[in-house]
Amino acid sequence: MSNEIQKQYERYEDVWSIIHRMKELYAVPNQHIRYAVMNAFFSTRMIEGSYVREHGVMMLSHVEKLKNLQSDFDKEETYVDVILQSLPPSYDQFIINYNMNGLEKSLHELNNMFVQYETMIEKSAPSVLVGEASTSKAKARLSDARRGRRMRCLILLLEL
Repeated sequence: MSNEIQKQYERYEDVWSIIHRMKELYAVPNQHIRYAVMNAFFSTRMIEGSYVREHGVMMLSHVEKLKNLQSDFDKEETYVDVILQSLPPSYDQFIINYNMNGLEKSLHELNNMFVQYETMIEKSAPSVLVGEASTSKAKARLSDARRGRRMRCLILLLEL
């Protein structure tokens, strides 16, 4: 600490009172931090086609931050609901099954279920076959050219 700051805190009795005073002056209030974390938690959406494991880990980190800040809703069900709402439409079947079966899993178990569902989706995705382009237009042009030649031949024969 600089000499000026030391002089300001000479009148305090112990270290804890100095730390408390410094937190009051210089620390960012928990309310601001909690607001930023909650905003990130509620606004995070998984992008279609991205990996669900990365999304799950990010959501779990938001949950851990909220738990450390002692947010007002510490129920696992609330966190699970928000995480399920953050998934893209391709996970709608998973969400329906989860809710219909009344599953109550921890957040880490839920993340593992996401990964299993993602691998199942990838395996069952239909493969797309790419065929050759149709040549029907080219054949039509060719047959039109042949007809034109035949007509010219007939006209020439009639003229004779």
